[in-house]
Amino acid sequence: MSKRLEGKVALVTGGAKGIGACCCMRFAQEGATVVAADIEPLSYEADGVVYMKLNVTDTENCAAVAAAVAEKYGRIDILVNNAGITRDALVQKMTDDMWNLVIDVNLKGTFNLTRAVAPGMMERGYGSIINISSVVGEYGNIGQSNYAATKAGVIGLTKTWAKEFARKGANVRTNAIAPGYIMTDILKTVPEELINKFKALTMMGRLGQPEEVANAALFLASDESSYVTGHVLSVNGGMRL
Repeated sequence: MSKRLEGKVALVTGGAKGIGACCCMRFAQEGATVVAADIEPLSYEADGVVYMKLNVTDTENCAAVAAAVAEKYGRIDILVNNAGITRDALVQKMTDDMWNLVIDVNLKGTFNLTRAVAPGMMERGYGSIINISSVVGEYGNIGQSNYAATKAGVIGLTKTWAKEFARKGANVRTNAIAPGYIMTDILKTVPEELINKFKALTMMGRLGQPEEVANAALFLASDESSYVTGHVLSVNGGMRL
């Protein structure tokens, strides 16, 4: 039985750790050549995963990395826009810097990479773009105006690009994943009392694992989802904020 991403080339932003790292390793296990692009070095080693330094807020850097990957491997079949940060505060306490930085990384960064990669996909007539949104982008959350705005914006980009990139008959699909509370390094510092509260908000009574988001990304990256585009896949254990 062939691997699900055999021969495919994937570019994953924010691939150094957390959900991005799990996507990189999962894709590589399924036969893809994976470029993990991040401003920080990788926190792991995995066969089939190579590192490229990338600042998603830098338009020229995004174009250069996309061009380098395409030149080295011949094409980019899969793009995962995963790079993201938080700078939480209530509206009245949120500074311009907190607002601007989150917008630049989470929203502008997603736009920058896609603008650099999508034309090549359309020219070749094939590609899968996966944008990592959030349950917060679907339902909002106190103290996360900046983050919620970017993740809702990512959903808007996803639905727009699903229409735009397929308009000339190209088989270029764009989907989003909206994770709930996932046990990454950020949550490992959260008090147990809050963790239990988050668990209670889910139907499944637990937090998610990064591997579970990576499995959803694998489905959207593979040809198994060949008739899925413009979709937001919620991976949140039945959570409602």
